[in-house]
Amino acid sequence: MRCGLIAKKIGMTRSFSEEGVSTPVTILKLENVQVVAVLNKVKNGYTALQVGAGTIKSKNVTKPLRGHFAKANVEPKKILREFVVSEDMMLKIGDTFSANHFLVGQKVDVSGVSIGKGFSGAMKRHNFSGLEATHGVSISHRSHGSTGNSQDPGKVWKGKKMAGQYGNVNKTVQSLTIVNFNEEDDLIYVKGSVPGSKESYVIVMDAVKHKLPEEILKPAGLKNEKVNVIEQKNNVKDSDKKDINLADEDKEEETNDLSALDKSVDDVKEEVKEKPEKDSEKG
Repeated sequence: MRCGLIAKKIGMTRSFSEEGVSTPVTILKLENVQVVAVLNKVKNGYTALQVGAGTIKSKNVTKPLRGHFAKANVEPKKILREFVVSEDMMLKIGDTFSANHFLVGQKVDVSGVSIGKGFSGAMKRHNFSGLEATHGVSISHRSHGSTGNSQDPGKVWKGKKMAGQYGNVNKTVQSLTIVNFNEEDDLIYVKGSVPGSKESYVIVMDAVKHKLPEEILKPAGLKNEKVNVIEQKNNVKDSDKKDINLADEDKEEETNDLSALDKSVDDVKEEVKEKPEKDSEKG
């Protein structure tokens, strides 16, 4: 079981495929999603990761939380959530998630707090059809009708579908499809709608009812892995430059040696020329 993510709901738009088919998508943004704490079986009795997202001023954070973030050496987070993970999917404190944590075409479950509708009638809240709009109904077309029973039990059962508070509850939409993602801007495009209003935070996890793709990143898609890869590439480039510089120095030494040899050969030739002249003078 992999770790889930905390994302901010930006809004909805539509995405066009190569064939020109329009698909409604919800844009989710990752705001510096990091691992804040690691829970293990020895100390806590189970394995889990505490993940934080968003930014908040330290003056608006309580002292206990301020110390908690300082211990983890991460910036204060606006929202914290805990995800139960398997032992082989554990991460380190400070690891930053990337949008490539999910793949295109993968199924995910998105949870959030639905938009509050206030006190609503039975037709809006429970999708009742309402009463007839013809003769015999006196100004009660949208009412839910009778609710009670006969003399036995002589009461309204608890849980009866009636008018009341609608929305503002935790909702989960399962098996949504990832349409696309943008690693540079940390954006994830999910097909369809997700619970919550704009600028609200939602929880995105691997779908429970579908298998994970084989090519998915495990234990997670992280940004610091890319930084390490870039550093390795830079180190390789630096080593190549050093090798090139060493090769250039060797070439310069070889040219200097050849020039010295050429000079010695010229000196020998001059000496050979001078010897016959001296012999002729003696004779």
